[in-house]
This record gives sequence, structure tokens and C-alpha cells, in this order.
Amino acid sequence: MKTPLIQDPRVQAALPPLLVGIAVLSLWEVACRGFAIPDYLFPAPSVIAASLVQNGPDLMRALWSTIRVTLIAFALSTVLGTAVAFLFVQSRFIERGFFPYAVMLQVTPVVAVAPLIIILVRDTQIALVICATIIAIFPVISNTTVGLRSVDPGLVNLMRVYRASRLQTLLRLRIPSALGYFFAGLRISSGLALIGAVVAEFVAGTGGRSAGLAYEILQAGFQLDIPRMFAALSLITAAGILLFLAMSGLSRLALGSWGDPERA
Repeated sequence: MKTPLIQDPRVQAALPPLLVGIAVLSLWEVACRGFAIPDYLFPAPSVIAASLVQNGPDLMRALWSTIRVTLIAFALSTVLGTAVAFLFVQSRFIERGFFPYAVMLQVTPVVAVAPLIIILVRDTQIALVICATIIAIFPVISNTTVGLRSVDPGLVNLMRVYRASRLQTLLRLRIPSALGYFFAGLRISSGLALIGAVVAEFVAGTGGRSAGLAYEILQAGFQLDIPRMFAALSLITAAGILLFLAMSGLSRLALGSWGDPERA
């Protein structure tokens, strides 16, 4: 017997934020129309939607540029961050020597570093990817390192009793135990990669065919086209939500309810 749609747990989980979103948009629309707020100050959702349709081709092109930088940076941060975490787990000396520099990458504002990177790297797209990777790599390093170390000491001693090598312990014990933490780091890193890409685009101020959504926001601000600015912001928000949902879906697909620290 099929479960009614309204009783589906996924539908029930999605209903509260959906209803809150509809209520907020409705109040926003009513307030803008009731108080006759000019569009150049604070546009109503209907005006933003109209601007999104009107400027759709340019905004979609800019969205793809930003998403491309985000995905490349996210992939690099995943590969490099996981490799660094593996090195940290294999040697305490390496971890103590290099982990402070990973923390420095995280706490240093990318706005302060991005101009230097853009000056040193001639290719603007590569510079944007580097800036976004710097922001997105730390959660992967930190979460994966914690996950690789958070194994049951009894199981570690058991592997030693059976004279397992470091590689065997890593592949058969540490990696399975760290998967939940790893995917949690990916969920954070995906959003930070998008933030890094947008911030780097703001600093670079690039135009032309490779311009991203940050450039569209800057141009809309210069032209006082506030609805277009809000339309670009809404696309950035939607892209961030989709990235987070994609990583959450990938985590559930890979782990189910096993090994997920949030569920535990």
C-alpha cells in the first residue's frame, strides 16, 4: 500500500521551511505595495522575478561562470584537503608542523589576500579558483582529520594484534570511521567555495564573457538597477542551497543512517 504524499517523511520535513518562505515572501510583497516603497530602494518579490526573467540570459551566463569557479575550487579543496588529512593522521610531527598554517588560511580574510593573488596570477579565472579553494579547504582538512582520528582505540589495538600495516589500518578502519565527518566537511566546504568565488569576483571586478554574478551585482549597483541586483542575489542563494542539498543527498546515499555524526 502506497503512503500518501502528505505522510511522506521527506514531504513533512520540507513543508515547514516552504510555508515559512511563502509567508515571508507574501509579507514582503504586501509591505512593499502597502507602503508604496520605490523599486530603486527595496523591490517587491514580483518585481525581482520580472527582472530575473528580463535579464535571464545575462544572469544565467554569469551564474554558470560563478558555478564553474565554485565547482573547480570545491573539487580541488576536496582532493587536497583529504590528502593533507591523510598526512596529518600518519604523522603527529607533520600535523603539528603544518596544521597551524591551515588555520592561518582559514582565519585570514580572503578580501585581504585576493588582491595579491589576482596581481600575482595573470589568468583571472585561475586566481578566482585559488581564492575560493583557500576558503573551502579548511573544513575538509579539519573534519577529515577528526574523523580519521576518532576511531575506537580497541579496534586500533585489534589491528595491531593482527599486525595490520598502516595502509591496511587506514583503508579498513580509519576511512570507514571518518566517512560521516568527511561528508559533513563537504557540506560546509561547498557553501564556502561559493562564498569564496563570489568574494573573489567582487575583488577582481572582472567583466566580459567570464563575468560572474558578483560582477552583475556591481554593475546593477552602479546603474541603480536594484531589482537586477536582488535577482543576482537570489541566484547566489539558490545555488548555495542546491549545493548543500546535493552534498546532503550524496551523504545519505553513501552512508544512510550509518556513520553520520549528525544523526548520532
